Amino acid sequence: MKNKLFFTAFCLFVVLFGLARASAQSLRVGDSFDLRIGGVPSDDAANISSNYTVDGEGCLNLPFLGKLHVAGMNAAQIQSAVERAYVNGGIFTHPTIMLNVQANAKFVNVSGAVKSPMRVPYTPDMTVMSAINAAGDFNDYAKQTDVRLTRGNTVKKINCKDARKNPALDMAVQPGDSIQVPEAFF
Repeated sequence: MKNKLFFTAFCLFVVLFGLARASAQSLRVGDSFDLRIGGVPSDDAANISSNYTVDGEGCLNLPFLGKLHVAGMNAAQIQSAVERAYVNGGIFTHPTIMLNVQANAKFVNVSGAVKSPMRVPYTPDMTVMSAINAAGDFNDYAKQTDVRLTRGNTVKKINCKDARKNPALDMAVQPGDSIQVPEAFF
């Protein structure tokens, strides 16, 4: 009986520790979570309660508020910031926000003239060149001098031939980025 009670207590500790750790982690561009609101009219709750993703600028686009910068905040900080924004904006008097951060994998999309176009699992040290290498490298028709990195609404062009010669030109990527390798027309 004591062993079973100890095991149950241990399992509860592990689950609570995992939840506390997940909620303490800062959210970054590309992170997704469910946001639920209470203490507001049911029609408004239905419009606001949804799944949200931190955009390329580190913001959420919330109904009635617009953009709210949240990158670098943990779940508890975001809950407070959203509640304050709705109250300070005179929209609601006593909203209650709850977040459920999704523990999903993060990806970078690599498409176009690569050997295996795919969603590449993101790693913190990933660059444009390493993402392309993970997608099988350039195919024979790739225009390596005009690769496009899209992050949110921003598109940057990268000359990968130059980046091979000078690694300082190889740009770091973030989860949710897209890399498009165009084909060269001969």
